Amino acid sequence: MKKIKKNKDLKEKTVKSINKNVRSSVRKLNPILRGIVGKKVETAMRDLTFSEKRISKDIKKTISSAVANAENNYQYDIDKLVVKEAYCGKQVIMKRFRARAKGRAAPILKPYSNVTIILSELKKMESHGSKS
Repeated sequence: MKKIKKNKDLKEKTVKSINKNVRSSVRKLNPILRGIVGKKVETAMRDLTFSEKRISKDIKKTISSAVANAENNYQYDIDKLVVKEAYCGKQVIMKRFRARAKGRAAPILKPYSNVTIILSELKKMESHGSKS
């Protein structure tokens, strides 16, 4: 059995928010989530506001929930928050059927997803000298 070293210096200030049962497929959510990773919260919210995708409203709601968690539970500065991670996972798939010709039926799949947003506080970079 290996010993696991816990480094206390590596602990980063992170906040998480999970939105379960989002009515969209993972395939449609992933490009939007990839677009906001690494951006400041303010910029990410602005991008989602002007996005033409229907599901961007739910993602925006999840980010605002994470910001509220950071502000109320951990007293973080909202202006320094950055989207560290944004990912989604599969939930259930509702299966429906549509009547077709000659007594046949065609399946309709209605997927649901979980959206997870992890925010972290941006730390000030230390300068190690000057250019001269």
